[in-house]
Amino acid sequence: MPRRLPPLNTLRLFEAAARLGQLKAAAEELALTPSAVSHGIRALEHWLGIALFQRTPQGLRLTAEGERYAATVRESLSLLAEGTETLLGVNEPRHLAISAPPFFAVRWLLPRLGDFRTLHPDVTVLLDTSQQQVSLEAGEMDMAIRMGRGDWSALACDLLFHERLVPVCAPSLVDRVRADPSSVCHIHMRTVHEEWQRWWDATGRPLPVSNKAFFVDTLQLAYEAAANGFGIAMGRRPLVDTELEHGLLVQPWRDTVEIETGYWLAIPPRRRSEPMIELFRDWLLQQIPTA
Repeated sequence: MPRRLPPLNTLRLFEAAARLGQLKAAAEELALTPSAVSHGIRALEHWLGIALFQRTPQGLRLTAEGERYAATVRESLSLLAEGTETLLGVNEPRHLAISAPPFFAVRWLLPRLGDFRTLHPDVTVLLDTSQQQVSLEAGEMDMAIRMGRGDWSALACDLLFHERLVPVCAPSLVDRVRADPSSVCHIHMRTVHEEWQRWWDATGRPLPVSNKAFFVDTLQLAYEAAANGFGIAMGRRPLVDTELEHGLLVQPWRDTVEIETGYWLAIPPRRRSEPMIELFRDWLLQQIPTA
């Protein structure tokens, strides 16, 4: 019995609109008009007899059925694309597309990538450091390095390392900080609120009462501010190791506190055994200290 398949071109239109959330964006990606994308999606809904989107003044919103179907369609189109690339791309240059947080990429990954290039000069690495989280399931990237707890159920994750909190300041401030931590400005990340309390609690030190605070958006700014004498910042090892090794920052106290969040290598499970991905994964895991 032949399988019942909807018009295949309508699936491309639906997948793009579901992923991007806008007809205009989907149309631009597919080099079509928004009207053509809209007609294609309505044709698919008519064929299925199911509403895949709710049309609202704010744009498209997937229905519950649309959410489930989008995941199926996305995976199916990705498999079809991979199979086609495998068939046609035997002689194509080998490349890997990797997504990584910008600060991690600069501080930890880039210094080590030279070794990978030496070992595998025929592999081209595309490193994406945009702040927007990519969809690995949709094939936007081959793999990603993500910060979190590794609880992404749709992905196979390998822990690279947990972060360790350690206060840091300029060498000129270290004596003052040790004598009276409340007398200096505390530098905070605006998106992180609990790390200072966590460090004081874990080390058994009383939380200093201070009304002096300085807020920044990134770890890079926090470290730069601390190195320039603005106050004391909460460093995250190993990403603050460069400043510590060069003496730009010092630890007023030796205590470090490991936290739950860490950096993970995330790969779609069905792609984990692909030769190129397996090659990079094996190399990357060898870069992690065992102790």
